[in-house]
Amino acid sequence: MSATPHQPTVTEREARQVAEAAREQDWRKPSFAKELFLGRFRLDLIHPHPLPADEDTLRGEEFLAKLRDFCETKIDSARIEREARIPDETITGLKEIGALGMKIDTKYGGLGLTQVYYNKALALVGSVNPALGALLSAHQSIGVPQPLKLFGTQEQRDIFLPRCARTDISAFLLTEPDVGSDPARLATTAVPDGDDYILDGVKLWTTNGVVADLLVVMARVPKSEDRKGGITAFVVEAASEGVTVENRNAFMGLRGLENGVTRFHRVRVPAANRIGPEGAGLKIALTTLNTGRLSLPAMCVGAGKWCLKIAREWTSVREQWGKPVAFHEAVGSKISFIAATTFALEAVLDLSSQMADENRNDIRIEAALAKLYGSEMACLMADELVQIRGGRGFETAASLAARGERAVPAEQVLRDLRINRIFEGSTEIMHLLIAREAVDAHLSVAGDLIDPDKSLSEKAKAGANAGVFYAKWLPKLVAGAGQLPRSYSEFDQDVDLSTHLRYVERNARKLARSTFYAMSRWQGRMETKQGFLGRIVDIGAELFAMSAACVRAEHLRKKGDHGREAYQLADAFCRQSRIRVEELFGRLWTNTDDLDRKVVKGVLSGTYTWLEEGVLDPSGEGPWIADATPGASTRENMHRPIR
Repeated sequence: MSATPHQPTVTEREARQVAEAAREQDWRKPSFAKELFLGRFRLDLIHPHPLPADEDTLRGEEFLAKLRDFCETKIDSARIEREARIPDETITGLKEIGALGMKIDTKYGGLGLTQVYYNKALALVGSVNPALGALLSAHQSIGVPQPLKLFGTQEQRDIFLPRCARTDISAFLLTEPDVGSDPARLATTAVPDGDDYILDGVKLWTTNGVVADLLVVMARVPKSEDRKGGITAFVVEAASEGVTVENRNAFMGLRGLENGVTRFHRVRVPAANRIGPEGAGLKIALTTLNTGRLSLPAMCVGAGKWCLKIAREWTSVREQWGKPVAFHEAVGSKISFIAATTFALEAVLDLSSQMADENRNDIRIEAALAKLYGSEMACLMADELVQIRGGRGFETAASLAARGERAVPAEQVLRDLRINRIFEGSTEIMHLLIAREAVDAHLSVAGDLIDPDKSLSEKAKAGANAGVFYAKWLPKLVAGAGQLPRSYSEFDQDVDLSTHLRYVERNARKLARSTFYAMSRWQGRMETKQGFLGRIVDIGAELFAMSAACVRAEHLRKKGDHGREAYQLADAFCRQSRIRVEELFGRLWTNTDDLDRKVVKGVLSGTYTWLEEGVLDPSGEGPWIADATPGASTRENMHRPIR
């Protein structure tokens, strides 16, 4: 698709260079997941399970009790679904109990919760209504508070964080009508004008944008002789002249979501509101998401817990052929999947979150894996619940209630969860992002060998460095603790989990060997093998989840907190996961990727248009992508601040 006149034309190589420049280059702290992809099973980085400080636990539990009472008495989820809007009084009530400031330091008026308890709060709120969870998450995980915490000046924190903690809702604006996961084509501009910048452009899918008071906006500052320019982050007052919310978008799920289209026309933004230096916008966005992504799997864990509760209650009373349906194997396997997977997702989330709180490890891959795995598995669990409920699973809660049955919103949960596979990095983009981090060690020593722009001398130097690296690394992939019968014996209790950890160790080395073989085979074409890279990442996600599940089970056993049952769930999950891992390894080399590419070419060239005959297209008229030409808005401003 050709670029519109105001939009930069960017080659694939230029787009990759922009993304590469934005990613965090160095690994200053250890990373369990990074080591896993390199074939090194560093159990010592996650076991014993890290623990929160007592004061953090006390503060977190006190707020959870207050939040639970609010959710039980002040939130009408059916009304939000019915009216497709969160009532103002609900949001006002959340403000009053401090929910806007869960992650903001107490010195700015926030609650100062840890990532662990912030996630528990999101899981609780999201179980009542996911749109509320999305509002709180977008405000704190990627909105104004987190970028300012990481990159803001002290003056910016003093000005904006107290507002965000108690009264002002924030939003994050990056996506544009024709710019999604390719920010190199960002068209919104911020042109310097004295001590200000003049902002022009259109932003799409602005979660919270309809009701926000403060916006984090990514815009392109033009390069010049005296300034670096580039994509830059700004805090923008939503009430500024020239800011127009042109549409409140509606979706298949999250019907209470305040998500819109926002136009900026000659909006004056003080230079003091710039976050970080010019050109640092994408790095700020990606770094913010390193922990911000953990909010989505938090709500996925909450959904899994709810699915398990409904599955248990329903299948124990619904009888078929003389016994509860839970005891029919076809249904029972689904219940086992939901229970085991919920346990594993919570293990992944809590482990990643506690590591984020301790700040001893680099968790960029762990957080990305948690988001990827959580969003995919939660959708599967919700789908299985709908199947378990049968026709009642497809029926809306309102319809069930109208005919006298319990109003169980199974179909709503399935619709609400579906966006998580797209939000904050689609599954496909997450595969590529994680794959890039997973092969970073290889590219750092051998990348110049496959870079067409490098000279022969640079390639020769890279070849020498690669030779040294691989001479040390490859022999370590041959044998390891996973081949010793008594390795990880402390996990051998009433149920033996040590066998699963040995499996993880062996298959981490197998995964690393597979990655090395693929790089040797495809070299510079490796980046085009997205199917292969996706499977590599999915194997890593399963191995990480198995590790987390075993570590959590042992942690609960030592605490005396349902340890026996935790071991059973971890064992069930690992056995289910191992089946998926074996299938994924098989599909690394036996797949239809090449044939799929041929079929795609045929589809796009019109070869198969005969297959489309016999149907009518009910779609309306209009362009595939709305015009986003800068200029004054001609539409009514739908901005609705809540006071």
